Amino acid sequence: MSDNLTDEVVASFDGSPDARTKDVMGALVRHLHAFAREVDLTEEEYFRGIDFLTRTGQISTATRQEFVLLADVLGLSMLTVGLDAKLPAEATAATVFGPFFVEGSPAYALGDDIANGAPGTPCLVSGRVLDTKGQPIGGALLETWQADEDGFYDVQKDLDSPQNRGHFTTDAEGNFSFWSVRPVAYPIPDDGPVGELLRAGGRGPMRPAHIHFMVTAPGFARLITHVFAAGDEHLVDDAVFGVKDSLIAEFTEHPAGTAPDGRVVYQAWAAVHYDLVLATTEETL
Repeated sequence: MSDNLTDEVVASFDGSPDARTKDVMGALVRHLHAFAREVDLTEEEYFRGIDFLTRTGQISTATRQEFVLLADVLGLSMLTVGLDAKLPAEATAATVFGPFFVEGSPAYALGDDIANGAPGTPCLVSGRVLDTKGQPIGGALLETWQADEDGFYDVQKDLDSPQNRGHFTTDAEGNFSFWSVRPVAYPIPDDGPVGELLRAGGRGPMRPAHIHFMVTAPGFARLITHVFAAGDEHLVDDAVFGVKDSLIAEFTEHPAGTAPDGRVVYQAWAAVHYDLVLATTEETL
């Protein structure tokens, strides 16, 4: 093996017409080779790694992205979020996208119930979309999705229509509200290669209870975040390292009766209020 192998491989990308491709691939090769040298990688380990990555691709589908899950549990997703989301302190913190977002979610009116029969305690979710100066952002598009009481997203089940998933447009005062179910902690899918990796590392698969949000509005940077339930025991050992203290909110419990929006609820229900603050595109430069 040439002592200059790494330099030769890096130099092989010198002809790339894209400078960014040349830089990224050069850095990847240098770090990948350094990793192999540091751990004195054996051929057996090399082929086991290739097999692992092959099976990660094979198990991936349109609704299960095992490579995203792998990036999540290795902390790469959160690292990328931190590198890319240069947000002012006043803006809501960003966190991982996760593998269960689906394009084309149903449109709902404010106050609608998006649970659509999903099991769980009814939960009223409300808040405002604001700018960093506290002014409302009307007409913002808010996408939301979450797991049910059993810890499953709709795409993990054989359903005729989506559950706990939809999008809304904020009113002139930036308000949003909807009913879903109270989120619970759940394990990420661990029946594939990523689960094998977690078990090999002595790690658990749990994620704390949370609701996903993606918010966009003209002139503002897109926000991808979660709202986590206070008091969840897995806030300290999130399998994908996505928890930030500023994203933790209280989910209050209420007896059966009339909710603040006038809806009559015939069982105990929960509520959470959380404002989502967007930074302008100029504020993220």
